[in-house]
Amino acid sequence: MNDSSHADAPATDAAPGAAAWDPLGELSRSAYCGDLRPENAGQTVTLLGWVHGRRDLGSLLFVDLRDRAGLCQVVFNQELAPEAHQKASHVRSEYVIAVRGEVVRRAADTVNPAIATGEIEVLAREVFVLNGARTPPFPLEGEGPLAEDARLKYRFVDLRRPRMQANLRLRHEVAFAIRRYFADRGFLDVETPFLTRSTPEGARDYLVPSRVQPGSFYALPQSPQLFKQILMIGGCDRYFQIVRCFRDEDLRADRQPEFTQIDVEMSFPREETIYDLVEGMLAAAFTAAGERVATPFPRMSWDQAMVLYGSDKPDLRLPPMLDARGFFAPADLAQLKLDPALPLFAIRIPQVGVLSRRERDELRPLAEGRRARFFEDFARIAKAFPQAAAQITSAFAAQGGGEGDLVVLVGAPAPAGEPAYSAMDLAAEAGAFRLALGQRFAERHRLLDPRDFRFLWVTSFPMFEWDAGERRWAAAHHPFTSPREEDWPRLESAPGEVKARAYDVVLNGTELGSGSIRIHHPELQSRIFALLGMDEEEARRRFGFFLEALRYGAPPHGGIALGLDRLVMILAGESSIREVIPFPKTARAVDLMVEAPSPVSAAQLRELGIRPL
Repeated sequence: MNDSSHADAPATDAAPGAAAWDPLGELSRSAYCGDLRPENAGQTVTLLGWVHGRRDLGSLLFVDLRDRAGLCQVVFNQELAPEAHQKASHVRSEYVIAVRGEVVRRAADTVNPAIATGEIEVLAREVFVLNGARTPPFPLEGEGPLAEDARLKYRFVDLRRPRMQANLRLRHEVAFAIRRYFADRGFLDVETPFLTRSTPEGARDYLVPSRVQPGSFYALPQSPQLFKQILMIGGCDRYFQIVRCFRDEDLRADRQPEFTQIDVEMSFPREETIYDLVEGMLAAAFTAAGERVATPFPRMSWDQAMVLYGSDKPDLRLPPMLDARGFFAPADLAQLKLDPALPLFAIRIPQVGVLSRRERDELRPLAEGRRARFFEDFARIAKAFPQAAAQITSAFAAQGGGEGDLVVLVGAPAPAGEPAYSAMDLAAEAGAFRLALGQRFAERHRLLDPRDFRFLWVTSFPMFEWDAGERRWAAAHHPFTSPREEDWPRLESAPGEVKARAYDVVLNGTELGSGSIRIHHPELQSRIFALLGMDEEEARRRFGFFLEALRYGAPPHGGIALGLDRLVMILAGESSIREVIPFPKTARAVDLMVEAPSPVSAAQLRELGIRPL
């Protein structure tokens, strides 16, 4: 017997009257379409789902029936079941139907190895047409490009696509494994409020006006940060939550205005306690997705990460950079018009091969808009400075480099009156160029394999960052992060040198999670607020409830928050978290399906005491 195809007669938008549809009545699914196997042969089953495709051969009609488990071929034989055959001849793509029939093995020459149910089919005896459907706005099969706006507008159709069904199932399996992991270790799943007070720090809050308190607003939480710390003060000891959070910020492929994070906090931890806990949780999540990860994860300080990779979320699938400044004489650096006081980074991209002149020219746009100087023709450098080039080649060989590797140099231009260029600024530019090169050659030379999972803990972050626009110090993570105890005496005298007890877990250049050991002394917390430019009155106004809580016996505590959306995105092999979120927003923060945000009536605004612009 033949497999059905998706090519059917065009369906019209005109639906028959309600009387034409069959009621569900006592019908009940006995099996999922995608779960049937040869061992089910001989069984009578009831299947419910959507018509994925059909093929009409006259007396034989083949229908692919689809549910969340997959596809099953249903055969309507005019001789064996004429009424069912006649009724099925009117169904079209995405009609909702129920089928009763017998599971039979396919003949050997009609087995379809492309689908899990390809060795069987269902010989239909009865069919019930439960609902009709308009012609879908896009095909549900195949992996060709589809307009994202159309997919999000018709998300109720897009979610039926096998790829989306697989992503939702993966998200469920990963989240379930995470919940089970924490529950097995004594963590309590505690819900924290969605309506709270605005404590802006970083991204903008989403504000919700209060009807019963005119002129006052709730805020949707950017994170349960303070609530989970209060849970530790309240004796909860071990808390976790898979929680929705909200940030009114510009969007990217890995950002949404509402997102889901795996939130964790515990009392009396050391950093090692958090590392071991999170590594076990990620191992459990990856196992649920059919992947394995090796633990423990390597660790690297923020300073090391910036020097070696030019990023605080390094992608370890590419080799580290090398500071080649010491291989060149001062006169050589002057000849190259480079600043001798700053590093000269050598970048290696493995197995690229010899580039043509045109290919080297194509690399130059990757450096556009950057202040650094880029030397993409290493052969020319080797000819002009053979000793330095030989030392660079030898240093890379010690890392495993060899013939066919692309080597590019990145340095700071010699000072010419422009603002000073810091070593970290230069490292960041070199690191960004390193990633751009890796992505440029990824597909052609099998670099950046998405199934090559390289985890890393980045530790010892700076406690503060200087905000030149505001002319004040800002918290590098958040203001509740504890500085290292040995740095407490230098908080006021040298804040730029203070390191935080903060840590990020990174995977293949993506920050999966960020956390820290928290401040549990009220006096230290007040000092940090003061360093961030908050006087006592402002600190009390914004965080008075929390400072009060710290005075009632706060235990040492710490935790982490990891992005569930990002984690599932990586496991699914997707490039955007919109592919693993059931109902995402566009890059303009719009829900095209429900058309939100939307205007509200003047009466609603008056009730809230709000006057429109």
